[in-house]
Amino acid sequence: MAEDPERIDAAARAANGERLTAALAQWREAGDRRLKLALIDVDGVLRGKYVSLEKFAGMLETDPGFCDCVLGWDVDDQLYDNATLTGWHTGFPDARFRLDAGTRRRVPGEGTPFLLADFVVPETADAVRRHPACPRGRLQSVLARVEALGLKPRLGFEYEFFVFDETPNSLRAKGFRDLVPLTPGNFGYSVLRASAHADLFTALMVYMDDFGVPIEGLHCETGPGVWEAALAVADGLEAADRAALFKTFTKVFFQQQGLLATFMAKWSMDYPGQSGHMHLSLLDADGLPLFHDAGAADGMTLRQRHFVGGVQAHMRELTALFAPTVNAFTRLVPGAWAPTAATWGVENRTCALRVVPGSAKSQRMEFRASGADANPHLVAAAVIAAGVQGIVDRIEPDAPVQGNAYAVQGELPESLRLPTNLRDAVALLRDSRLARDWLGDDFVDHFCATREWEAREYERHVNDWQLRRYFEII
Repeated sequence: MAEDPERIDAAARAANGERLTAALAQWREAGDRRLKLALIDVDGVLRGKYVSLEKFAGMLETDPGFCDCVLGWDVDDQLYDNATLTGWHTGFPDARFRLDAGTRRRVPGEGTPFLLADFVVPETADAVRRHPACPRGRLQSVLARVEALGLKPRLGFEYEFFVFDETPNSLRAKGFRDLVPLTPGNFGYSVLRASAHADLFTALMVYMDDFGVPIEGLHCETGPGVWEAALAVADGLEAADRAALFKTFTKVFFQQQGLLATFMAKWSMDYPGQSGHMHLSLLDADGLPLFHDAGAADGMTLRQRHFVGGVQAHMRELTALFAPTVNAFTRLVPGAWAPTAATWGVENRTCALRVVPGSAKSQRMEFRASGADANPHLVAAAVIAAGVQGIVDRIEPDAPVQGNAYAVQGELPESLRLPTNLRDAVALLRDSRLARDWLGDDFVDHFCATREWEAREYERHVNDWQLRRYFEII
């Protein structure tokens, strides 16, 4: 049982160090000369570098450092002017980080060894604490608390993404207009499209298998050039790691083919947005499923009902964590296969929470509110925290929605309606006692500052809509 979920004790650090030392020996024996390491920033973007094996050997002697600007800038590398954890006032020092031996894999194609890492804060000579702004550390803290309650989440992420016959340079040369999708028209679940591009479909699946990010299913979705991938289920941290790696290295894979993939929540108002759904179930300490009761209505145990109740009750205040961009809210609109309220139903894809009845192994809840642009570690942390708090507080969900959830929107209390813009979502998160309890005051304050910056960056720019609407007539 973890007494302090924020602390990584000496025994854990020693065991991780032994695994890293063994890995170094194996890499040297294999003739490797360098490895790639990456940390995950607030937006879920992988930031990292190549290091020589000699440099890596030195990293094993003490927690190495990485400029903490990656926690203090946005996706355009613009430094936040409203953050306190890092900024000009701190001088942007190196923050300590801890390489995680459990993330060891090789990058397909180049064959380079790869590791994920977490930012940490030294506590004593023998122990460190998780960095308050590190998303991967926030999920680990949540999982430590959940494990102390005898619970073990299992997660599976699904991502929709559009593939274009474009390159990073052609996007910019065109001003992000008149882009050419890989395939034309709406053709969801198309065997024709998938078969015509079988080389790409199978190559992506092989690539991800080789990277330790197995894909259970891959198909065309509705829209030109849009695909959907279902990742294999895994334990909480591993599942979120795979999701983050899938997003970045799917982009890598397609750019290596002269193509381009985007996980933007909604790139065009002509098509549905791109989701980042998460399927979740709970096991007990012995690995037995906790969501299935064959004799109960819809197979739901009391724990699953309370988990659904907790997520429903807290979803509104946590929206900024699963809709973290200005663009994300263009997806959360009626009739666009994305929820607008904290509704739930049994096998109902118009709801935010879809309970999927099945066997003891397959009974689960699908969280459908998150977009493809969300940081998977923060989505997982938010949903797990809310659901487990529901179990602790024995929160009963309201009646499940039958039929079209959009049709009952007007009947719902405000507490179940999702905010419609990033600024309102940030205000709710800032006041969330659940978020502060489970994720920490420092994280909530820092994350809210980053999202306020995101909203301000949007508001201070003139966009195409404004020019078309006002330039001549007003």
